[in-house]
Amino acid sequence: MTVEQPSPKATTGLVPHAVLPLSDQVQEALAITKRGVDELLIESEFAQKLARAEKNAQPLRIKLGLDPTAADLHLGHTVVLNKMRQLQDLGHNVIFLIGDFTSMIGDPSGRNATRPPLTREQIEINAQTYFAQASLVLDPQRTEIRYNSEWCDPLGSRGMIQLASRYTVARMMERDDFTKRFKEGTPISVHEFLYPLMQGYDSVALKSDLELGGTDQKFNLLVGRELQKDYGQEPQCILTMPLLEGLDGVEKMSKSKNNYIGITEPANTMFAKVMSISDVMMWKYYDLLSFRSLSEVASFKIEVAGGKNPRDIKVALGQEIVARFHSPQAAEEALADFVNRSKGGIPDDVPEVSLSGAPLGIGQLLKQANLCASTSEALRMVEQGGVRIDGTVISDKGLKVEAGVMVVQVGKRKFARVTLA
Repeated sequence: MTVEQPSPKATTGLVPHAVLPLSDQVQEALAITKRGVDELLIESEFAQKLARAEKNAQPLRIKLGLDPTAADLHLGHTVVLNKMRQLQDLGHNVIFLIGDFTSMIGDPSGRNATRPPLTREQIEINAQTYFAQASLVLDPQRTEIRYNSEWCDPLGSRGMIQLASRYTVARMMERDDFTKRFKEGTPISVHEFLYPLMQGYDSVALKSDLELGGTDQKFNLLVGRELQKDYGQEPQCILTMPLLEGLDGVEKMSKSKNNYIGITEPANTMFAKVMSISDVMMWKYYDLLSFRSLSEVASFKIEVAGGKNPRDIKVALGQEIVARFHSPQAAEEALADFVNRSKGGIPDDVPEVSLSGAPLGIGQLLKQANLCASTSEALRMVEQGGVRIDGTVISDKGLKVEAGVMVVQVGKRKFARVTLA
């Protein structure tokens, strides 16, 4: 699809719209939009956009741009996607923008060093599975997929210079990560200034009404708003979503911190991980991950305040998430498996492991069976009473395990059926 290039000589004289009253439907849509968000800028402007969309039966154009820097997503990545789906269900046009051009620059957001740009080959490989995973949240039949190379490549060197002339270095240095790096003497490459400009130009090319992003994207989103004004367009509103804490309830969800729930993990693992979050954190997960109505979540809180076990509410959340990424049947089976484990039972999907070297020290056995990352971790788990063999707690760190077939358990969720020779 070709894109009409915005004219660099476009007028900045915008005709103000008449202020419209907000219907009940618009106010409800605004409440859904604001659910769980960090900021909505500017709320009054967005309310008017919603009112005009209702009056003219013209859906808003809502944009989310993601660079294909990796193929695998976890629930933390889906927070913004969930908000897109809510807006999609309100009847608006959502644009899933794959930043194949901007990926070659490298997003400096939140960085204290230059981010290495990706090669075209890496980008193409990652993009192949990117939208497929995002489609587990978005309705793919109602999602417009675009690549920003469509309008960025045709700019050429002349167009890039003209675009760069629209933003000053002083304004670029208002960005926190640039300011910190400059004060610390950490290098900032000139090409990094191009990233927020190109992301902002995406909003111009797509005539975006609302752009979504994480809290670390606020500066880039505001650049898009300013560039639209400069090109004579009505400026987009911006919506930022908070970062989701991981299973520890402290650090943001991250694979490197091993506190994540992957959206392609097995259903039983996904469900068990949801059940492991704290009762307090459960409500934030409901706000950011659940598609249940605000009134339904409010009723859950009333039930818990009235004495209902929060575990039952957490089960509903776990089943909703598993059903979304697997199936309703998988959600039921995951619940049954979790209940079985809670009673000391053995799950159905225990991996089979064959080892040699009997008698084998318990630390080595746990490490070689991939139940612990190291022998020191294994011995620590034994010391804490977190290791069982055929249901019996192991407390001897010096145990030598004899040959045979046994079910080994570490913690609540790690099992292996070990054949030791």
